[in-house]
Amino acid sequence: MNSTLIALVLFLALLFILAYPVSQWLTGLVEGSLPRWLLSAEKSAWRYSNINTEEMSYTSYALSLLAFNLLGVAFLFTILMTQEWLPLNPESAPNMSWHLALNTAVSFVTNTNWQAYSGENALSYFSQTMGLTVQNFLSAATGTAVALVFIRAFSRETSQTVGNAWVDIARVTLYLLLPLSLVLALFFVSQGVIQNFSPYVHLTTLEGARQTLPMGPVASQEAIKLLGTNGGGFFGANSAHPFENPTALSNLVQMLAIFLIPCALCMTFGRAVGDTRQGRALLWAMTLVFSLSVIAVAYAELHTASDPLALGLDGPVNMEGKESRFGVISSSLYAVVTTAASCGAVNAMHDSFTALGGMVPLWLMQIGEVIFGGVGSGLYGMLLFVLLTAFVAALMIGRSPEYLGKKIDVFEMKMTALAILVSPTLTLLGTALAVSTEAGRSGVLNPGAHGFTEILYAYSSAANNNGSAFAGLSANTPFYNLTLAFAMLIGRFGVILPVLAIAGALANKKRQSLAQGTLPTHGPLFIGLLIGTLLLVAALTFIPALALGPIAEHMSFS
Repeated sequence: MNSTLIALVLFLALLFILAYPVSQWLTGLVEGSLPRWLLSAEKSAWRYSNINTEEMSYTSYALSLLAFNLLGVAFLFTILMTQEWLPLNPESAPNMSWHLALNTAVSFVTNTNWQAYSGENALSYFSQTMGLTVQNFLSAATGTAVALVFIRAFSRETSQTVGNAWVDIARVTLYLLLPLSLVLALFFVSQGVIQNFSPYVHLTTLEGARQTLPMGPVASQEAIKLLGTNGGGFFGANSAHPFENPTALSNLVQMLAIFLIPCALCMTFGRAVGDTRQGRALLWAMTLVFSLSVIAVAYAELHTASDPLALGLDGPVNMEGKESRFGVISSSLYAVVTTAASCGAVNAMHDSFTALGGMVPLWLMQIGEVIFGGVGSGLYGMLLFVLLTAFVAALMIGRSPEYLGKKIDVFEMKMTALAILVSPTLTLLGTALAVSTEAGRSGVLNPGAHGFTEILYAYSSAANNNGSAFAGLSANTPFYNLTLAFAMLIGRFGVILPVLAIAGALANKKRQSLAQGTLPTHGPLFIGLLIGTLLLVAALTFIPALALGPIAEHMSFS
């Protein structure tokens, strides 16, 4: 396990170093503290586009985001249903079925990127670029915009407004996501990731067999796929494909890219509210849970007798479903990163992990992907648990609940409970429906506990907007396409709308001075309470389901 700890420490050190300058730039986006020349050019652009840039109430902000994203679903659905007749289709990809097109459109607009198809076989270059890549930017911008609103709720003094949705989305897209994606795409090209619009290459191997090498604009989509915690791969094999992730260095940079903006947002939060300790407290809680998760997965994959010929330094290891150029440790780290964040990118087959090794990524999704989490969604998801923790802690010591000087009233707690319960409800009800109907059971290829885990993983991934899959499940059917699309849509906006309501209520409140008896929310005690709350909510919600799936499978082999 020494090599696992070294890899973990190196990864976290690089992450914090890279996230710091990004957090400084993000802080300027919170209140628009941008260079004068940029504000001047932006003002002209808004004037000529005839868009009202005045700040909105939280209700107007929410309606704007909802309308914008629903239009995105309609736009992408139309592209996928007509791609056969659109340009940039050298391999003559046919139009998608209506239910698969709807599932895919909802998936990419909600930052889930669940894929019930193989990209190189089902999509044209036009669909990949003008459809999926565009929504990769806009869905990531939507999540970040909501996080900026939540930050303003705590940093402002008695404000009736929370920002402007159009300004926030434009600034996040143009000033954050686009420049970082350009740099990252160029790096990927230097590592061997392909970027072209050429037809597929048909060749004959040395053994005389015919082989087709898929081409396409991969590097550009790969960059925003990772930075935006989207996860949708250009190829069906995702980041296990050598054209998407060719080297050990590209693999490391991919993991760093997934966590970069979520980590920077935590630092931005502390800086914006005037107390950097608050951001560090969130990072400590996330880092501790993340580190333990990595160790747990790596230990499970390094200590198995499933393949006695695959011997490593620590004994028999599980290399099934993993790329030899990455190995067990990098594959385990990647699996935890992509499921702790709201990202569906994978460099190994999670379905081939050991029962307990696969349970940890599943559990990380089920707690709401708040361990760094997705861009924006990780921060506002963790802040929901912070509010819950502050409320419970205040009741324990007989004080009125507050956080950062803002009183936490009944309305905020109702919205917090609603937002926290949306994803578990969708996960458990969707799984129950699938296992109790013939349409759901017919997609399961593996019987018993493992088949149940595959279904549970699918609905956990959809409801928490992750997008990774456990495989072994035939999900391209009307039943799964429609039920998973519903879970993705409600799992996204069923959380965003209560979060914006909480932000609006808190922004309207005056910040109170911290009294002597106020519970500090930056020390080890509060960090421990926060982690305990996370574990308690997850335990009460998902342990019965996990007992029927991965735990039962592990017990059957022990």
